Amino acid sequence: MPPPRAVPTRPALSSRTLYRLHRLLEPNGLYRFVARVVERHAWLRRPFTRTEESVKRKVFGCRMCGQCALPVTGYACPMTCPKQLRNGPCGGVLPDGGCEVYPGERCVWLIAVERAEAGGHAGDLERLHRPIDQRQWGESSWINYWQGRDDGLWTEPGGRATPVDLGLPVLVTGKGDRER
Repeated sequence: MPPPRAVPTRPALSSRTLYRLHRLLEPNGLYRFVARVVERHAWLRRPFTRTEESVKRKVFGCRMCGQCALPVTGYACPMTCPKQLRNGPCGGVLPDGGCEVYPGERCVWLIAVERAEAGGHAGDLERLHRPIDQRQWGESSWINYWQGRDDGLWTEPGGRATPVDLGLPVLVTGKGDRER
């Protein structure tokens, strides 16, 4: 099933509540065990993923990209941006803060800034997000998070991005520069 259309969404719960809840869901031995068991059995994985989708869609407008950025965007999902921008707003944000594509909706990145500031996490917005792996659409980001697959989805606060090996060939130009 294709993901729902991207429309900027203001989460149903406060950022402070969600930052607290996140601490309860941090990876630990029990969650890693649950994730391994659920992942191995399709008869468990399907309802688990559907439940995650249902909850996250109601709360965040989640589109199930499988690589959740919520913890570093004030729990405003950047994938609800119609342009799917994961590193900040486009140049088309209207003077009143409206979305260029859906003028009646507030830009999800302005929502993210407001929520991150309210939760005391404004510095998280300086992190750079890697492009998502399109092959993971529809997968459980909870399982990916608990299994440690989300490590490296964004840089450290104020940190530089470290190269990620995507398995792409490296080209050497005549100037000795390496390009991917």
